[in-house]
Amino acid sequence: MTASTPPTPPFRDPHLPFAKRIDDLLSRLTLEERTGALHQFTPAVERLGIAAFRTGQEALHGVAWMGPATVFPQAVGLGATWNPELVRRVGEAVSRETRAMRARDERVGLNVWAPTVNLLRHPLWGRNEEGYSEDPRLTSAIATAYTRGLRGDHPVYWRTAPVLKHWLAHNNETARDTTSGSVRPRVLHEYDLRAFRDAVEAGAVAGVMPAYNLVNGRPNHVSPYLREQLRTWTEEELLVCSDAGAPSNLVDSEHYFDTHEEAVAASLRAGVDSFTDHGTDSSVIVGRLEGALRQGLLTEAEIDGAVRRQLSVRFRLGEFDPGADPYGGGGNGGSAGAPQAEGGADEHAFDTPEHRALAQEAAEQAVVLLKNDGLLPLAPAHTRVAVVGLLADECKLDWYSGTLIHRSTPLEGLYERFGAERVEFAEGVDRVLLKTSAGAFLHVPPAPDTPEAARGAEGALDPALLAGRTDLAPLTAGPEGTELALADWGEGVLTLRAPDGRYLSVAEDGYLRASADQPGGWVVQETFRLEPHGGGHLLRHVGTGLPVQVAADGVKVAPESAAAAESTTAGQDAAAGADPEVFELIVTEHGEEAVARAAARADAVVVVAGNDPHINGRETEDRTTLRLPAQQELLLRSARAANPNTVLALVSAYPYAVDPTDLPAMLWTAHGGQAAGTALARVLAGDVSPAGRLPQTWYADDADLPGLLDYDVIGSRQTYLYFGGTPLFPFGHGLSYAAFAYDGLTARAEEQGVRVSFTVTNTGAVTADEVVQLYTRAVDPSVPRPLRELVAHRRLSLAPGETAGIAFELPLSAFAFWDVAVGRWRVEPGRYELLAGASSADVRQRTTLTLDGEPAVPRAVLEHGLDAAGFDEQSGTEIVDRTRESGDAVTPVAGQEGELVFRRCDFGNGAREVTVEVSGEGTVELSLDDGPVLAGLSPSAPASGPYEYVTLGAPLASPGAPVATAGVHEVRLRLRGALRLARVGFSA
Repeated sequence: MTASTPPTPPFRDPHLPFAKRIDDLLSRLTLEERTGALHQFTPAVERLGIAAFRTGQEALHGVAWMGPATVFPQAVGLGATWNPELVRRVGEAVSRETRAMRARDERVGLNVWAPTVNLLRHPLWGRNEEGYSEDPRLTSAIATAYTRGLRGDHPVYWRTAPVLKHWLAHNNETARDTTSGSVRPRVLHEYDLRAFRDAVEAGAVAGVMPAYNLVNGRPNHVSPYLREQLRTWTEEELLVCSDAGAPSNLVDSEHYFDTHEEAVAASLRAGVDSFTDHGTDSSVIVGRLEGALRQGLLTEAEIDGAVRRQLSVRFRLGEFDPGADPYGGGGNGGSAGAPQAEGGADEHAFDTPEHRALAQEAAEQAVVLLKNDGLLPLAPAHTRVAVVGLLADECKLDWYSGTLIHRSTPLEGLYERFGAERVEFAEGVDRVLLKTSAGAFLHVPPAPDTPEAARGAEGALDPALLAGRTDLAPLTAGPEGTELALADWGEGVLTLRAPDGRYLSVAEDGYLRASADQPGGWVVQETFRLEPHGGGHLLRHVGTGLPVQVAADGVKVAPESAAAAESTTAGQDAAAGADPEVFELIVTEHGEEAVARAAARADAVVVVAGNDPHINGRETEDRTTLRLPAQQELLLRSARAANPNTVLALVSAYPYAVDPTDLPAMLWTAHGGQAAGTALARVLAGDVSPAGRLPQTWYADDADLPGLLDYDVIGSRQTYLYFGGTPLFPFGHGLSYAAFAYDGLTARAEEQGVRVSFTVTNTGAVTADEVVQLYTRAVDPSVPRPLRELVAHRRLSLAPGETAGIAFELPLSAFAFWDVAVGRWRVEPGRYELLAGASSADVRQRTTLTLDGEPAVPRAVLEHGLDAAGFDEQSGTEIVDRTRESGDAVTPVAGQEGELVFRRCDFGNGAREVTVEVSGEGTVELSLDDGPVLAGLSPSAPASGPYEYVTLGAPLASPGAPVATAGVHEVRLRLRGALRLARVGFSA
C-alpha cells in the first residue's frame, strides 16, 4: 500500500487566476510570516516550500553591483539617443543578463530598481546622470521603452519587474533627507507626476520607490499621492519599495514622527509595501511593525494588502510556476527541488556578441555634436591626432554600474581606428613628488605580481560595505620618492596615482596605500586636498577629513590633536605627539606643457574633458558650479593655443558651461559604458554621423540657474519650457554630418485629437539619422504656459536624397494644462502653434490651428472657497503639509511677507464675510484687485502645534451696507508670521 499524493494547493495551480492564488497563499501564511514579508529580505517559508525573496536589484544601465555585466551608457546618455526602440532593446538585454546572472548567483534579484524618471530640472543635481531628460514627455517615452524591455513581452509572466525611482520631485542631494520641495499643483501635475504616470499607464511597471526628500513639507514615504494618484493609474497591483534607510529617517533625521512604530504604520498606510532598512537584518523593521500592530496603529488587513502586492510581483515573475515560466528559473527561486523551466537559450543570454554590439550602438547614438565649423569628421588615413586630457584614457563607471567585462577608452578607440602610429597621447596630469619636512619623499612600495580584481568584481548586495585593501604595504617616506600623477577634479579635490596605475587610497586601518584601480565607493577613499600650511601643504584625506601623517610604521591619516583621538592606531600616534605632515609639493612636469607639446606635433587635437562620476557631483553630493574644473580649462587652453584644430570632447554626467567661441568643434557624451571609446572614435572618423540630442538645457552661466531647492519650474522660469534667456545650447540640440530639409507642415484638428504631418529630406552627402521634434505653444494663454513644449519626436535614418513622410497623432490632452481653478486638466480654447524642427530652438516649419477647447469658468468662491495651495501666483511663500496624512497649506518663507494671488474669483452678488483656516501665529490680510485691505485676521493665541487649525472670521461689509465684493475679482492674500493657511471661505 502506498501513501496518497497530497493535493496541489490552489496557490500552486497555474490554471487559476493570480488573484485567487494569492488569496489562498495569504490564508496559509501566519501573521508572523506576513509581517516578515514586509522587509526587503523576506525569509523563506519552508513549511510551504516558498523560497526567500528580496526586493531590489539595481539595473539602471546594466546589471549593477553583482559583478561583471554588460555596461551600457549612463541613463542620461540613453536619454540623449532620443530613441525609445533602442532603449527598449537595451532594457531587454539587461533583463536577459539579470536572468542569466540569477541562474548562477541567487543573490541577483528579479525585482529591478530602474529606471530613474526624476526630471533633470536642475543641472547641478548630483544624480543628473541617473535621469533621462528635463522634459516629462521625453523622460516617459524613454522610461516606458526601458521598462517594456525589462518586463518582456509575455502576456502573463515578466522577465524582470521594474520599479520606477524616485517618487517624487527629487532633484537635490544637499540635505536630501530633510529638505522639502514646494511643488504647486500645476507643477505637480504638468511636470513631476507626468513622467511617472505615462510609464505606469503603459503597463510595464511593477512599482515605484519613494524618494528621500519631502514634498510640500511631507516625507515622500508617507506621500498621499501614492494612493490618490499612483494607484489610480492602473488596475495592476503596484509594489512600493522604500529607499534604503528612509523608514528610519522619518524619526531619526526628519523628526516627522515621535516613534518608529508610528512611522512604519504611517508609511504602510500611505502605500509603502516593502521596507528597505537595516540591510539584511529584518528584525528591526519587523519588530517595529509588530509593535505598531500591538498599539493599534495598524490592522492585519493593512498588512495583508502590502503582502498581496509583493506576492503579485512574485507570481508575475513566475516563481510559483517554474514549469510554465517562459523566461526560465522562476522569480527569486522556486520551492526546493521543484523542476525549473530552462527557457530558450537566448533567455539566459549574457555578454553575447549581440549585447556587445548593442552597447556600441547605444554609445554611438548617444554622442551629441554641439558645434562643428568643418573640422569634423577627421580623415583617419591622413590625420595625426593628439588625444589629451584627464579622461582621454579612461572608461569611467558610476555608482550604479556593473563591473566591466570589456573596456574601450577614447585613446584605445582612436588607436584602433586611426592606427597607433598616428595617435599621440598626453594625459595632462601634473607629475609630482611629495617631500616631507625632514627631507624624505613619499614612496610607493612595489605591488605583488598577482593581478588584483577590480573593485566589486565579486558582487555585493550593498557595495557601500566593501572595504579597502589592507593586504598591500603602506606608503613610506625615504630618500627615493615615487612620482605621482596629480589630477585636480575641481573645488580643490584631487587624486594621486602611482606609476603602475594604482590610486592612493585609505583603508579602514587608516594607512595610505596605492591600492585602488579607480576612485569609488559610497565614501570615496581616493580623494585628497592640498591645503597651504606653514610654508608647505597639508595633505588632507577627503573621505575621513583627516590630514596625512608620516609615522615609523608607514604613512597614515591621523587626528590633528590628541583630543580628537580615541582608540585607533592613528589616534594613539597622535596622542604620543605625532603631528600632521607638512609637505613640499615638487612638480616634475606640468600637465599643460605635455599637452601643448603633443598638440603642436598633431594635425588635430582631441581634448577629452569631463568628470569622474564618483567625484564632485554624484549621489549624496550636488555640484556647486557649471564651470569646467580649472585644471581641465588650462589643458583646453594649452591645446588650443598650440593647435587651432582642437576638438573638445566632453565626457560627463551633466552639462558644463564652456565657451565654444574659439573651438572649431565640440561634442558631448555621457559616460558611454564599455564601448564608449570605440563609439567616440567612430564618430570622430565619420563612420557614424552623430545624431544624439541634448536631453536638457545647457545654460551659459551659473547666474542663469534658480536655487537648487526651488522646484517651481513655472514661477522661476526653469528648463526650456519656461527659461527666457539665451542658453549655451538649447534643449534638443545636436548637429549632424548631413543636412536635412523640412517641408509641408500641416495640422488638422479631429474629434479626438490633432493630426500633424510633414516631410524630412536628407540634403547632405552621407547617410545619417535625424531626430524630428514637434513642439506646441499656446499663442495667447490666460495663464503662464510653456514657451514651447515637446509633444512628439522620432529618430529616423535617411540616405542622401531620401525623403520620409512624418505623421503624428496628438491627443487633445497634449494641449491641456492643469487648471487650478477647477482642479483638473483643461484644454483652453484658442490658437496653438505647432513647430517642427531639429531642436527646441531650430524650428524649420510652423503652422497654427484653433481648438475649441473648454472655456474658463471663474472660481465660484461663495460655493467652494479657495484652497490656499491652489493659487495662480505667489511670492515669498512655500507649500507645507496641512496634516501629516494629507492636504496642503501655505506659509510665508521665514522672515518674509508672503502673497497669494487668485485670479477671476466670482463673488456673485457679493460676500459679507470671510473665514480662514489657520494654525500658528501671524496675520492674513485680504484685498481685492489692487484695492485696500478689506479684512485682517490673526489667531488670538498660538496653536499647540502646526496641525492645530482654527477658523477665524471677519466681516467684509456692515449689515445693510452695500457689498463691495460683488462680481469677479482678483483675490490677494498677504501672509505674515509663523502661520499656516489651509483654506479661505466666503459667505453672502
